Amino acid sequence: MTDAPDAGDPGVPAALSTGSAEPWRAPVAEGALEAVVELPGSKSLSARALLLAAIADAPTTLTGLLRSRDTELMLAALTGLGARFEDLDETGTRLRVTPAPLPLHVQTGPDGVGRIDVGLAGTVMRFVPALAALADAPVVFDGDEAARRRPMAPLLDALADLGAEVTHLGEPGFLPFRVGPGGGAFLRAEGARVAVDGSASSQFVSALLLLGAILPGGLEVTPTGPVPSLTHVAMTVATLRERGIAVDEPAPGAGDGERTWRVHPGRPLGGQVAIEPDLSNAGPFLAAALVAGGRVSVPHWPAATTQAGDAWRELLPRLGGEVTLIDGTLTARGTGRLTGIHADLSDVGELAPTVAALATLAGAQGHTSALTGIAHLRGHETDRLAALAAQIRLLGGDAEESDDGLIIRPAPLHGAALRSYADHRMATFAAIIGLSVEGVSLDDVECTSKTLPGFTDLWAAMLATATAATTAGQGGTGVAAGSSRGPVTPGDGA
Repeated sequence: MTDAPDAGDPGVPAALSTGSAEPWRAPVAEGALEAVVELPGSKSLSARALLLAAIADAPTTLTGLLRSRDTELMLAALTGLGARFEDLDETGTRLRVTPAPLPLHVQTGPDGVGRIDVGLAGTVMRFVPALAALADAPVVFDGDEAARRRPMAPLLDALADLGAEVTHLGEPGFLPFRVGPGGGAFLRAEGARVAVDGSASSQFVSALLLLGAILPGGLEVTPTGPVPSLTHVAMTVATLRERGIAVDEPAPGAGDGERTWRVHPGRPLGGQVAIEPDLSNAGPFLAAALVAGGRVSVPHWPAATTQAGDAWRELLPRLGGEVTLIDGTLTARGTGRLTGIHADLSDVGELAPTVAALATLAGAQGHTSALTGIAHLRGHETDRLAALAAQIRLLGGDAEESDDGLIIRPAPLHGAALRSYADHRMATFAAIIGLSVEGVSLDDVECTSKTLPGFTDLWAAMLATATAATTAGQGGTGVAAGSSRGPVTPGDGA
């Protein structure tokens, strides 16, 4: 095991700020909560829906679409490949998509090359280059400074193996790079096959599966090793099937390197597509009930879903909470007393920062936690394992990186000036800690706009229910009946 570097150590990667002018002071919960939080659409489902609509056989109307920095980057990228988008209401969450013609027509500059800004969006930097291999001109991809540290080599190698032209414009295997159709041989292949190392990101596998539908003979994809976050691959398969694309999955019990997905050819169907609320983004709000006490509810929770965030139903009770799902509303209840957790998060790594926040607060109550199966988080918006360990230590906590996760031991906590590393999950980590630790500030809370615009308004409105509950209870700390302020929606103030 290796120790995480201290905050400010050059071993903890920095990232571009997204523009918070002043540090954000994380508010402390003033009492038990009684909140209903309405969340926008799933980032992961929005990205897949937009891409499939852009290559569909007919126009698509999307409802419940997330409008955030990540989805705006996806919209711009797909527009650059010939798709057209029309807002159908003032919120932008209802969108009509006119698909691009095939082969995709690139909007190029005077040099005959297209350019796409991926920002820090993993879905844009992984999903769209695969489509660019089908375009009529080469496309250069680049993004934020931190995006240039995110691994791309397995996908680029796979595209080159399929016959695309891949040119590295910087360090090989990272942004920036150029992708073009090359000789177009794989566009004519009747039975394309490709192997890809998916150990760094399941997005490499998903990118190829999404590409496979519009190849003339479909595509067989075989990951050469373990694939983290397999729930996201399952989401991709389900999304393809919902749009009329047949997908054969690996045989049950197939081991690493033996699993093959086969996508049959066919343009995805257009029509009506509704997007579920983002269950991963529900995590910080549900966690707040465990920290502050009381209850937080999220409506429109799907009865069945491929989203990783559905795991909150199993994880939060292990951390000291109670969870119920009744008539499509998921409610988390807590008392402020937390427990440690030993959890393999390999399939739900995006939930790790929120779990780590609860585990850190449980450490202040004397509990040890171990989070495993998340080595791949070192290649996310920042090195999340190093960043989490560094920030926990800044707070006075005891955190150590393991080969594939974090160990968090008992230690008292105190306030600290925390860093977001331009990572939305690190920002919500700080918000959760600040619920019960005074003096927590964050350098860049606006990075939450990557997936959850209006986060601070949502957070403040949720916490305002604690004030209402305490007042109704005449100074007590419990939750008084009838004290809820009603649904908390993006844009509401405290």
